[in-house]
Amino acid sequence: MRIALLFALTAGAAAAQDLGPRPEFAPVDMAQAELGQLLFYDPVLSGNRNISCATCHHPRFGTSDGVPLAIGEGGTGLGPRRRPDPQNPPEQRIPRNAPALWNLGAAEFTVMFHDGRLEADPDEPGGMRTPLGQEMVEGFDSVLSAQAMFPVLSGDEMAGHYSENEVSQAVRLGHLSLEGGAWDRIAARVAAIPDYRSRFDAVLGEAAPIRFTDISNAIAAFIRFEWRADQSPFDIAMNGGAALPEDAARGQQLFYGDAGCSSCHSGWLQTDHAFHAIALPQIGPGKAARFENHARDEGRMRVTGDPADAYRFRTPSLRNVALTAPYGHNGAYASLEAMLRHHLNPVAALQAYDRSQAVFPGFEAEDWRVLDDAEETARIAAANELAPVKLTDAEVAELLAFLNALTDEAAVKGRMGIPDSVPSGLPVDR
Repeated sequence: MRIALLFALTAGAAAAQDLGPRPEFAPVDMAQAELGQLLFYDPVLSGNRNISCATCHHPRFGTSDGVPLAIGEGGTGLGPRRRPDPQNPPEQRIPRNAPALWNLGAAEFTVMFHDGRLEADPDEPGGMRTPLGQEMVEGFDSVLSAQAMFPVLSGDEMAGHYSENEVSQAVRLGHLSLEGGAWDRIAARVAAIPDYRSRFDAVLGEAAPIRFTDISNAIAAFIRFEWRADQSPFDIAMNGGAALPEDAARGQQLFYGDAGCSSCHSGWLQTDHAFHAIALPQIGPGKAARFENHARDEGRMRVTGDPADAYRFRTPSLRNVALTAPYGHNGAYASLEAMLRHHLNPVAALQAYDRSQAVFPGFEAEDWRVLDDAEETARIAAANELAPVKLTDAEVAELLAFLNALTDEAAVKGRMGIPDSVPSGLPVDR
């Protein structure tokens, strides 16, 4: 009887919405992926040789960094222990949460970043659209590869403060993909290291020039292989294997049924890849240019210029979501339960937001400017798209059980793991 009930619950949840075809992943060249693993963990790609991709996207923290707003250049330490360096603090805070990397190698992921400022577009000459211009996308084999150009060109993330090093100097002058620009300088560093040179020979051909896009393509191959997460208990149950525990099965039925979660978190990977406004509290410096003096973050509108897109952010996939705290585009919610409860009544949750959830070193009065601004908070509330949903505490617990069933333990352990060392000889964040 119990087995029949579990099967009925799981089958009923699946019937509530057609999940569509299974996610597709392109084949991976393992020599390229192994090269990408070393580059991902190697600080040599940063201007001051002190930050790697893994600093803000570490497997110990669910491929993010465990804090609301990342600290790149000007920080020391790893994860929640990372702090501003008192001797050389950040010039400007990073305004958004470091997104997790799970399944970004799936073919359906054609949009990157919280605001979608990089996206595949077959109508564009380079097959992608980015505010940096079409000349910046040549040579990347996917949007996953192309997204790597953003952090290395950001002074606050990896490039370094103005005039600190040859990469940050090139960035300041606007010399990015030009001959002798920031990308060339990073690529030259890598090419000068014998182990990288020989590994690129195996991937590109003997003595082929190493371009930044080749570095990025290798990192993308590593991410596609290492953080593919599609063998969770949910997948196993949906493919006819072991049924979910009863509470998770009931949570799945709620998720794809009365709770309405799948209206945005749809499909096998629980995302529609679209943009929605759900009245998330705005904390931190906001997404603004250096010359702008405001703390707001208008989300997708900064990309499209359409007022209808104000405060909309990309729907994240929920794979391994139990591991990626804190939550929201700026990490406003410390726990998965708090984020889930926000969805039940976003406007009320915004108005009653508990600031103690934003656990972050160095929050100052400026970080609460929007929450202290009644007019801006009202605009965030007015843009909300979600109607209130009433759930009991027991139903919330069942939804959380289902979300935990989206964890792929094999992916969490890592297929390749953290290398003991990298060819540059620089320290590896462990």
